Amino acid sequence: MDHLLVKIDRFGTIKCRPGTGLTNCTVHTDDNIDKVTDLVQSQEDHPQTHRSIRQIAHETRISRSSVHRIIKTDLKLKCLKKELAQELTESDRFNRLHVSC
Repeated sequence: MDHLLVKIDRFGTIKCRPGTGLTNCTVHTDDNIDKVTDLVQSQEDHPQTHRSIRQIAHETRISRSSVHRIIKTDLKLKCLKKELAQELTESDRFNRLHVSC
């Protein structure tokens, strides 16, 4: 309560002043969005050239959370982590198809 009274005395209101808080975001510039766009997806003539969020953050010197936010909100893409899967052998495939429980 004392904080609000001090804020009213100092600024005349309890509302945030312009330029404070998260509304003044400097990471979502067109240049940064273009940099992330180039790195996040593979190019047609160079397959398998995409980068992970951590790699993009390291290369562009943008925080990982900001890179994730650019990919999610500005580019409308979903961020997924690749997982390696176990490969089935021929005998495993046969057993899986023909043997019932």
